[in-house]
Amino acid sequence: MTTGKTTPKRKKVNSLKSAKEPTGLTAPKKLKILVTVVDRTKADFYLDMLEGYEVNLQTVIFGKGTAPTEILQYLGLSHLNKAVIFSVVQEEKVKEILVAYEDKYFKTKNGKGIAFTLPISSVIGVLVYQFLSNNVEGIRSE
Repeated sequence: MTTGKTTPKRKKVNSLKSAKEPTGLTAPKKLKILVTVVDRTKADFYLDMLEGYEVNLQTVIFGKGTAPTEILQYLGLSHLNKAVIFSVVQEEKVKEILVAYEDKYFKTKNGKGIAFTLPISSVIGVLVYQFLSNNVEGIRSE
């Protein structure tokens, strides 16, 4: 037996936005950690150079070599007092920085060093990411 009442049909709610609608979000710029190992006396030079590439975060750790003498001589790192510079850089600027490093390594007296990058897979917090990627427009002013 049916009563004459019908239940209203629910509207199908599509939680996914249409591909045509702009969301206002853009893909974030990828970041990398640039590790630079240079003679301790040249650390300030490389720190200043990195500032020209919009690097907001740099940390310097002073170290003393512990590798066997043969390896140090092979790498051209006979002086033991080193500075290890950790910098967060935008991925698209890495190649340009490494080319500038190579140029400085060859043109500077005893300008030997090592540089390599490590990927950053995630950053928690929009403001932290905006600071690290030097996105000045996105950082709110208080």
